[in-house]
Amino acid sequence: MTECIIPSPFGSILICANSQGITAIRLLSSEVALASPTSALLKEAAKQLENYFLGALQHFSIPLAPAGTAFQQQVWQALRQIPFGATCSYQQIANAIGNPKAVRAVGMANSRNPVAIVIPCHRVIGANGQLTGYAGGLDKKAWLLQHEQQPGQTRC
Repeated sequence: MTECIIPSPFGSILICANSQGITAIRLLSSEVALASPTSALLKEAAKQLENYFLGALQHFSIPLAPAGTAFQQQVWQALRQIPFGATCSYQQIANAIGNPKAVRAVGMANSRNPVAIVIPCHRVIGANGQLTGYAGGLDKKAWLLQHEQQPGQTRC
C-alpha cells in the first residue's frame, strides 16, 4: 500500500493505492504536511485530480480498487454513471441498481464510499433537491457541485 497527500482548493487530500488501483481518496478535515506521490499510479491520480480542480478534466481514468461489500460495489458503480454536472437522488440510484426499496441502504453505501470525487458520491442529493450528508462536509459537497455546474445541468 502506498499513499500521498496532495493539496486541493479546500484542503489536503489523502490518496491510497495498492497494486490493483486506487483504494481511497479522502478529504482531510485539517491541513497536514503534503507527501509527494511516489508510484506511477499515485502520480497519475494526483495529476487527474489537479486537472479536475483546474476544470480541465471531467472523467477520471485511473484504476480503482475500493474495498466493500457486493452491494456497496454495485452502488459505487452506479455512482460512476452519474454524468459530470448532473445530480441524482438516492431513490434514483436505488432504481438504477434494480432495488427501489433500498434507498436507505444506498445512502449507507454512499456514505461509505472510500474514493471521494472519482466515485462521485457528492452528486447524490435529496429527492427534494437539497444537499444531504457528505463525509467531507456539506461545504465541500457544495463546492464540488458548484465546480461541476454547467449550463443546462441535469438530474438523473
